[in-house]
Amino acid sequence: MWDSHKVSVAEANEALDDDDAVWFDPDPKSTSGQSIRVIGYSPSRQQILTIILVREPGVDWLWGANGWVSNSTDRAKYRQGSE
Repeated sequence: MWDSHKVSVAEANEALDDDDAVWFDPDPKSTSGQSIRVIGYSPSRQQILTIILVREPGVDWLWGANGWVSNSTDRAKYRQGSE
């Protein structure tokens, strides 16, 4: 995540822990159907982030595949979801 979009693991975890985070499972933009899109607020970054999680088949946990500062579309989804 850091190399591509400059989002740290700690910032991503904050967004995932946000009580107002919006979860899309599966991610509507996923071609494989294996990913989950989470849009949440990172207090240390002071920005809304989009985090992509991937579910491994046959495993109960998710791993963070990517993350970035949310675009205007995802920010609007976050604001609508937290109302």
